[in-house]
Amino acid sequence: SAVLKLFSGALPANCAAADPAGLLCTITLPADYLANAGAGVKALSGVWSGTASAGGTIASWRIYDSGVTTCHIQGDTTAMTFTPSTTVSNGQTVTVNTFTITAGNA
Repeated sequence: SAVLKLFSGALPANCAAADPAGLLCTITLPADYLANAGAGVKALSGVWSGTASAGGTIASWRIYDSGVTTCHIQGDTTAMTFTPSTTVSNGQTVTVNTFTITAGNA
């Protein structure tokens, strides 16, 4: 399954750049973590939840392959909403409530 990492550091220029500073939470995503596309939009599927390994404010995220060696997509918090919020405490459960990707020509 793919892996989502949430960071307090700013969004890097691209996926080839080094990870941002401040890893807050690592979440192993469900096998089918995105729903089928509709009108050029894909949304999260299943439960995206994990335990924070540090406290801070989520500023950016990256989704990696299952080996956590290759970043495939990244973004800031405008594409996701979280429970409890973007501010998390060490040991707290972090859940991604919403996430959408829209195709460039949709």
